[in-house]
Amino acid sequence: MPFKSKAQRRKFAELLVDGKITDEQYEEWNRSTGKKELPERLHPVPGAKKKTTAKKKTTARKKTTTKKTTKKKTAKKR
Repeated sequence: MPFKSKAQRRKFAELLVDGKITDEQYEEWNRSTGKKELPERLHPVPGAKKKTTAKKKTTARKKTTTKKTTKKKTAKKR
């Protein structure tokens, strides 16, 4: 029987490490699943929503220009 979700695959891997299932059982499930792209969870928890980052609204800042005073070069009289 193939895995139905990534969470189920992780759970079975944990059971394998704990010694509650055999390596052959895990490999049989893994082979039957193949290279399918599995969902994270088959039945999402009700009320759980994806976290979204709130975008800050930026306002355009007025650019303040500073006047640079340049000294006029005058020819020195000798």
